[in-house]
Amino acid sequence: MSSGFAGMYPMLSVFFAADGTIDERALRREVEAAIASGVQGVAVMGLASEINKLSEAERRRVVEVVAEAVGGRCPLSVTVGENTPAGQIAFARAAVAAGARWLVLQPPPARDVSEASLVRFFGQVADALPVPLGIQNATQYLGIGLSDQGLAALHRQHPNVAIVKVEDEPLAVARLIEATGGALDVFLGRGGLGFIDCWRAGAVGFIPGFECCDHLARAYGALIAGREAEAEAAYAAIEPAVVFLECSINHFVTYAKEIAARRLCLGPVHHRLGTDIPPFGHAIIARAAARLGPFPT
Repeated sequence: MSSGFAGMYPMLSVFFAADGTIDERALRREVEAAIASGVQGVAVMGLASEINKLSEAERRRVVEVVAEAVGGRCPLSVTVGENTPAGQIAFARAAVAAGARWLVLQPPPARDVSEASLVRFFGQVADALPVPLGIQNATQYLGIGLSDQGLAALHRQHPNVAIVKVEDEPLAVARLIEATGGALDVFLGRGGLGFIDCWRAGAVGFIPGFECCDHLARAYGALIAGREAEAEAAYAAIEPAVVFLECSINHFVTYAKEIAARRLCLGPVHHRLGTDIPPFGHAIIARAAARLGPFPT
């Protein structure tokens, strides 16, 4: 590993209270459930944390609450999504000061930007930070990203850029690792979909949603212990739920949050710009939560 980090890092959801404010109690419940599930670390402020629906003050507060709840018991990864290098540097420094061990940089929401410009954008941020960094490379969701060659060039010029988080299938993961000569540690998002074959392809880490993280942590533990049949069985039990969630980002954050809330016994979920859930959708949520069972405590 280039970065020193690997394993399951569930991306925490951000729950809201009835008055629209962040539900800090729910965030702390997620942290405890994730750690009790045996994950290697926790992540926050990615697309599944609804980073684009939060103000800068809210994003900073989420990082502070989660870092305090983690209390150094496992590494914390924070995604940085500000739109300028200066903004990313400021937010990243605040996250590191709060307790983040490594960061994932999102590209700015721009189109028709040259790859060289995007490399310079990330490089300016990387040069200002002392911690390992990842790049979120999800062109299909964000509309902007780097090629495999661009990622390799960024790493050569800025060695602390040692991780890439991808939202892609196993064959693409294998091509990325081959094209970059294994210089970057590959983390898979995608809700954990296909994570076993991505691990076989060379991925070292996974950033799934929070809602299934206990089952995925068990599958990952079996996998790295060489019990591949056990890992396959554990993953197969949750694959229908993972496939259902992977329709779109807004679909994912709406339904994954509902499933997680039931598993955590949180009560009604208050969405911020969520997807409308029809009665049949609520039935799917109830069945998925029942199959997954309550989170460990």
